Amino acid sequence: QVQLVESGGGLVQPGGSLRLSCEASGRIFTIGTMGWYRQAPGKDREMVATMTMGRTIRYGDFVNGRFTISRDNNKNTAALEMNSLRSEDSAVYYCVVENVRLYGSVAAPIDHWGQGTQVTVSS
Repeated sequence: QVQLVESGGGLVQPGGSLRLSCEASGRIFTIGTMGWYRQAPGKDREMVATMTMGRTIRYGDFVNGRFTISRDNNKNTAALEMNSLRSEDSAVYYCVVENVRLYGSVAAPIDHWGQGTQVTVSS
């Protein structure tokens, strides 16, 4: 089993910045895609940013160049730098890690989710 711990959330004024971090531990085989999702009250969970093992990056349409995802494969960590934050960015942000186990030549990926960290953008 993999445990994920997110940190770095909090209260920030509009236009401000936050850096979220995610640390994975436990029964890690090989970590494939890592990323961040968020969910605000009354809204569906949405993808914020993901990065594959090959460092292919996807961002949500709302990001518009404001966020940057990074990862350290040796430390099993991921980070999300968020700049120019808006009130509509307020949400619980979740780290997700794809844990890949090999059975011979067959890969079996399993997604693991953190508990989430609250981001509140308000003046």
